[in-house]
Amino acid sequence: MNAFRKTLIAGCIVASSFAPAAHAEKFFGGSSISILHSNQYQGVEFDAGGNGGKEYEATYFTFENATAHNWGGTFLFIDRDQGQGGEEGTDNVYGEFAPTLNGSWLTGSDLSFGPVKDVFLAGQYEFGGGTQVNNYLTGFGLAWDLPGFQFFNTAVYYVNNNASSGDPISDDLQLTVTWAAPFEVGAARFLIDGYIDWSTGESDHKSEFQFTPQIKLDVSNFWGKPGVLYAGIEYQYWNNKFGLNDTLIDTQSSVSALVKFHF
Repeated sequence: MNAFRKTLIAGCIVASSFAPAAHAEKFFGGSSISILHSNQYQGVEFDAGGNGGKEYEATYFTFENATAHNWGGTFLFIDRDQGQGGEEGTDNVYGEFAPTLNGSWLTGSDLSFGPVKDVFLAGQYEFGGGTQVNNYLTGFGLAWDLPGFQFFNTAVYYVNNNASSGDPISDDLQLTVTWAAPFEVGAARFLIDGYIDWSTGESDHKSEFQFTPQIKLDVSNFWGKPGVLYAGIEYQYWNNKFGLNDTLIDTQSSVSALVKFHF
């Protein structure tokens, strides 16, 4: 099964590479670099009484690349976090690569129905971080056509958890929601985007829940270059972070200052 999941992710990439030029259309492609800073991140610290965890300060540097095509799309991000104060020297690199294949393109038939624009196959590869994860996710999702949203997607994955360090972790299921919604207040342009991840609990880890929206002002719009430079905040609510219980970590509820440059 692990080989099948790897093959499905690879298949999303290979299929796009062999899309006939006459039928392959690129709608969007771009990259960005973000800097986030907060002193409210939650780290691991044991407490037998159930008050585990500790707050720490860190700066995150994030590279992102996203593409959208008629056959599907890709999304890649790589985080580097630099701990500060007592966490100095605990830097980590973590990344995810997530390709999708649109069902309508794959079958040659229109699979839209009601508010659903398309059904897609989804894969994801997670790597690095403090436990050096090497996880493979495979599943399917729905692309929704909702008023006011640039995009709104939901996906369900089977997660093959494979940490490179520590004890083996049981596989689980994950539900992911992603969205982006622009709006304007006078001359100011804003974007609210983000994701929700919920995963099932198993015998060796807790169910996790993440809610991570970003609220950003399009600063570069004020000098006639919309969509280039954003400034704002990211809020992250993360219950049972890393699948750990409250003897090791508390629920994270952090606000990060954010600057994001698109190119």
